[in-house]
Amino acid sequence: MTIRLGYQIPNFTYPGVSEGDLFATVAAQAQEAEASGFDTVLVMDHFYQLPGIGTPDQAMLESYTTLGALASATSTIQLSTLVTGNTYRNPALTAKTVTTLDVVSKGRAILGIGAGWFEREHHDYGFEFGTFAERFERLEEALEIIAPMLRGEPATFAGKWYTAHEAMNNPRVRPKIPIMLGGGGEKKTFRLAARFADHMNIICDIGDLSRKVQVLRERCEEAGRDPATLPTSYLTMGLVGEDEAEAKQLAGLVPADRRDRVFLGTLDQVAEQLHEKVLGAGVDGITINLVPNGHRPGMVSRVGAALKPLVG
Repeated sequence: MTIRLGYQIPNFTYPGVSEGDLFATVAAQAQEAEASGFDTVLVMDHFYQLPGIGTPDQAMLESYTTLGALASATSTIQLSTLVTGNTYRNPALTAKTVTTLDVVSKGRAILGIGAGWFEREHHDYGFEFGTFAERFERLEEALEIIAPMLRGEPATFAGKWYTAHEAMNNPRVRPKIPIMLGGGGEKKTFRLAARFADHMNIICDIGDLSRKVQVLRERCEEAGRDPATLPTSYLTMGLVGEDEAEAKQLAGLVPADRRDRVFLGTLDQVAEQLHEKVLGAGVDGITINLVPNGHRPGMVSRVGAALKPLVG
């Protein structure tokens, strides 16, 4: 399993598209991604739209229902969340859910998972939020249950937050479903990635990326793991104009809190920036979203064609 070129779909508000036609627009993006060289399609595991992209009342599809439908709309591309909020599900149920997605997609599921962070969702939906430290305690316990279940092994665990008693996980179509952690925490997230993950999606400001890569390698070495066995990718928001004029228009859409995670320009300019600043920092792959115009027919295809040569 590897993610060299991922396409994330975080936005479900499309001008001129009714709610009844919403999923068809999502599926069309996934199909373009598959046909143009992307290896993975990813959706967010949220219930409200995130600050910096839109307002909480805007459209947000439930992640695993969406991925299950995309499994039928595609045939080869991997499917994942970026990332599943651990606090939203019992861990054994999470393992069962992603394994069912793997069966439905004939072996294309990846479990992307993180500690959870969007407090308003927890409050409004009635999920316990807890402290930062507690959410990472819960994530570690959850992985103790999820990891063996994704290998087809019954899981037994008794912890502070979760328990499982010989929890079985059938049917399965692969010996193991890969786990991807997402985040940028050098002490907690990277330590858990070194123990449990098959892939690490690094989320951070671009200026911090080189250091994050080095720290992740150190956490692997501390865990007795060869860093080369934990491939990485980087999540970026792409404000990609088809020409200079559109790129200038998109410049006004850069969220104030994400300026150091946004790549802005024409296709060629964004490709050059990603090659220099992301792959040049030692990261193995790129995951990009196209919030303003990814729904425009042909846009995902053009971005895929521009970025695929960078990652091989």
